[in-house]
Parts: sequence; C-alpha cells; structure tokens
Amino acid sequence: MALSHKLILASGSPRRLELLKQVGIEPDHLMPMDLDETPGKSEHPRTLARRLAHEKALAARKALKGDPNWPDRYILAADTVVALGRRILDKTERVDEASNALYQLSGRTHRVYTGLCLVTPGNAVRQKIVETRVRFKRLSRMEIESYLASGQWRGKAGGYAIQGLAGSFVVKLVGSYSSVVGLPLLETVNLLSGEGYDVHARWLEPG
Repeated sequence: MALSHKLILASGSPRRLELLKQVGIEPDHLMPMDLDETPGKSEHPRTLARRLAHEKALAARKALKGDPNWPDRYILAADTVVALGRRILDKTERVDEASNALYQLSGRTHRVYTGLCLVTPGNAVRQKIVETRVRFKRLSRMEIESYLASGQWRGKAGGYAIQGLAGSFVVKLVGSYSSVVGLPLLETVNLLSGEGYDVHARWLEPG
C-alpha cells in the first residue's frame, strides 16, 4: 500500500505544511534543516533555490541514516528565492530591510524561484525548479508604511507574503501562485506521484 510509505517534510514552514494538507497530503514528520543559505559569489537565484532544496533533502537523509523508524520514507524539501533580475532579495528580519525590498519591488516585475527535491525510499534524488513572474503595482508611501505596520513582512523573502495583505499589490502573476506562497502544488504532486507515492489515497477516505 502506498500509505505504508512515510513522507518527511524537510521544512518547518507552516505555509508549506498547509499547502500539502490542501491537496490531501499530511507529512508523517517535519524535519527542518538549519543550513547556511548564503548565496555563492555570483550565484544565480534559480541555481540557489535548486541547490538549497537539494542540500536540505540530503541533510535530512543523512540525519535519518540508520534510523529504524524511517526505513521506507520519502523526503521532500523546498526552497523559495525572490529576485529582481539576478539580485536576490533575502528574508527580511528588520523593518528597514522590508521597506527597502518593497520600494525595490514597487511597480516592477520580479521572479520567484522554488526549488523542489525529493529523495525516494530507494534513495533516488529527483529535482524540479519552478519560476513565477510577479508584477507589483506602484506602491504609495502610505501603502508601504501600512504594510510594514502589519508585521506580515517578518521572515519573508522579498519582504512580503502574497497570501496576506500583499496580495492586493499584485497586478499580474504568470506561473504558480502556490509556489510564491512556498510550494508549487502541481509540480509537487507530480513529483511524488511519479515516484510511486499515492497522493490520492487520502482523497478516497470518507470526509
């Protein structure tokens, strides 16, 4: 049975967990990996997202090596990078960082890259990168200051969370909305099902 396989999410992100639950997938274990996410010199944002997802998945696999509790497990990792051109916009921890990011994004199109990495029970490694283009309207000073006061920018790449108040800033989105939130659902489901994890098993359970 597919459900005999366990799924480990190598992330502590509540957004990624909620997105998985949205499509009927509930990880058996959350395993956040605390890695250095500093970009390499001249590293492209797409490459960074792919590399970090890969490193998180392999770090989780190493941590679980020899653990008898997880003999038959899938490991899923993801990383999201927000960029203006080749310029990577980091997660904002201070209000001045968030303010600077929002002024940069105002009236412009930026890209959001989410890297996915899946390690199968047979230790095969599968990767996928999803690119989404997002255009913000021109933001007024009042809009930026009000958004900063909300606190929804804290810890967010690019200083915003699209699923919150900042959704009202978006003029156009080309690609995956769920990827901008933190996990591209179409690609994640395809990746899991393509490697033998029955993502529809719980859909058949009585609601």
